[in-house]
Amino acid sequence: MISLTKEAAKQIETMSADSGVDKLLRIFIEPGGCSGFEYGMSMDLPKKTDQLGESQGVRFAVDGESVEYLSGTEIHFDDGLTGKGFEIRNPNAQTTCGCGKSFS
Repeated sequence: MISLTKEAAKQIETMSADSGVDKLLRIFIEPGGCSGFEYGMSMDLPKKTDQLGESQGVRFAVDGESVEYLSGTEIHFDDGLTGKGFEIRNPNAQTTCGCGKSFS
């Protein structure tokens, strides 16, 4: 399904400490952005329609509508000089925008 790099898992664990015991990472896509769809992530309670996964010891939820678009995706966190933030490496994306936040 989705995998996290060690750097991403460490950042998510830090974020999880501030969000509440039962919340986990929600990974989703939504219409928008300059390429058609935008990636989104938030700390949220799991829902009945979610598919749950785990990578690097971090549990996450993916809503049912986003699963097919995100299958095989790797999430990385870069805190280096070139920019701080999450990087989505999606093998299903045919095109991506320059910022890496949207795809088609």
